[in-house]
Amino acid sequence: MALPNTETRVIENTCEEINRCLRREIEARVLYFARNPELIDGRLEELDSEWDIERVLEAHAAGVSLLGVLLASRNRKWLILPLAVAGFLMQHALQGWCPPVPLFRKLGIRTTMEINTERYALKALRGDFDALHPGQSPEEKAEAALKAARQRL
Repeated sequence: MALPNTETRVIENTCEEINRCLRREIEARVLYFARNPELIDGRLEELDSEWDIERVLEAHAAGVSLLGVLLASRNRKWLILPLAVAGFLMQHALQGWCPPVPLFRKLGIRTTMEINTERYALKALRGDFDALHPGQSPEEKAEAALKAARQRL
C-alpha cells in the first residue's frame, strides 16, 4: 500500500467543492494584490503567521488530549479521549484525513502548499524573481533563484 503524497494528501482527501472554493479565494486575492501592489508586503507578513491545517490539527489534538488526561484524574473513562485523538493523528499521518479535517477545511484552513501558492504568486507580482534572465549561466540562475527564494519581505 503506497502512502499518499505528503504535500497533496489533505487536498486529495478534501471535497472538490471546498478545494475549488479555496483556489478561487487564492486567485481573487492574487488579482486584488496585482491591482494593489503596495499592499503585497503586508499580505506576505500575514501569510507568514497563517497556521496551516497540520498546525491547527496538532494544536487541537494536543488540547483535547490534555483535557482528556485532566478529566481522567476524576474518572478513568476519560482516557478514551486522548486514545481517540492519537488514533485520529495516526490516521491523518497515514492517509491525510481524519474526522476533524473536513470541518477545518470548511472553515478555510489551508495546507502549506495552498498558502505557499499564494505566497509565491505575490512574490512574483512583487518582482522577487525578476533577477532570473534567459541569458544567465546555470550558476548565475541558481544563485539568483536561491536569493529570490530566501527573501522574506
